[in-house]
Amino acid sequence: MEETLGVGMVGYAFMGAAHSQGWRTAGRVFDLPLRPVLAAVAGRDAAAVRAAAGRHGWAAAETDWRALVARDDVQLVDVCTPGDSHAEIAVAALEAGKHVLCEKPLANSVAEAELMTAAAEAAAARGQVAMVGFNYRRVPALSFARRLIADGRLGALRHVRVTYLQDWLVDPDFPLTWRLEREHAGSGALGDLGAHAVDLAQFLAGEPLVGVSALTETFVRERPLLAGVAAGLSAGAGSGAYGPVTVDDAALFTGRLASGALASFEATRMAAGRKNALRLEINGEKGSLAFDLERLNELSFHDHTEPAASAGFRRILVTEPEHPYLEGWWPPGHALGYEHTFAHQARDLVLAIASRTAPTPSFADGLQVQRVLAAVEHSARHDAVYTPVPQQPSAA
Repeated sequence: MEETLGVGMVGYAFMGAAHSQGWRTAGRVFDLPLRPVLAAVAGRDAAAVRAAAGRHGWAAAETDWRALVARDDVQLVDVCTPGDSHAEIAVAALEAGKHVLCEKPLANSVAEAELMTAAAEAAAARGQVAMVGFNYRRVPALSFARRLIADGRLGALRHVRVTYLQDWLVDPDFPLTWRLEREHAGSGALGDLGAHAVDLAQFLAGEPLVGVSALTETFVRERPLLAGVAAGLSAGAGSGAYGPVTVDDAALFTGRLASGALASFEATRMAAGRKNALRLEINGEKGSLAFDLERLNELSFHDHTEPAASAGFRRILVTEPEHPYLEGWWPPGHALGYEHTFAHQARDLVLAIASRTAPTPSFADGLQVQRVLAAVEHSARHDAVYTPVPQQPSAA
């Protein structure tokens, strides 16, 4: 009889839809030792969560996440809620004997992330796994970039540059959603976009950031209040009143990696004309890599050991069967998209559960990112003073 993995998901909006797509798809594309089963989804609005269950293929709906965690048909809890509830749900699920996948950033504070990491380490001793959902690691081109760097194709790293630009907050009349409230989101562009940028920099370089110097700014300090509840990226009808924005609109910071390589980061949701522009470039003694999420099937690579007369950046189309994750998809040249990263994420987590190995990025990796974000905020509050990032033995 085929073995299954019952998945229960808490939250059903933007990330819930993306994670649902990944869980539905992974077992149909990849040959997995466990077949993911969409057992139940939880949300506070009974009608909305039932509609989401029907739309995304979940077998049951719950209005209390505790009831979902307690279900016998749920072996893994996928946390897709705002950051203020990550710690409570993830720790409860781990203590109940479940595996856990938690959306990024891991938590809203270092203290919460430390609590979650301790719970994950205790659960690992019982055979459970916990992973944080930095899905961009699962873009085949970025996984391949990590392989090239690990193989020494760039040599010693000198520079890492990452920018993540969006424009959905340019309009000052965009309403005050939960993503603009510190008590729910933890931070603004820093945690929403900067967390991805920091994780990718550390993942690709294979080493942690050890210090930062930062500036942050909130350009629009009041926004219209919503008449009702709305998803984080969706505008809704206002009530006529305004409320304060309590998170940053943009973050700009420099950093130093453990090896001495220099890094720079920019995260903003106020860059007019930029929809999802995650771009990075890494320069080393032997070559360079560049990537643009809006061209996510491509990787630019320069081999500086080649003769100058013929050397230069070349485009690598990352669609070959030998490239990461591509063994399950289409013939060469047939492009993948954003949603495929969630299928790859589900695949990797299922394989870790079946093999009883620690998945990456781990909660410890998520804690390392959280410590960088906290250092950025500290630096920005103190006139961009250079702020060391506390290190942990298990950091990336």
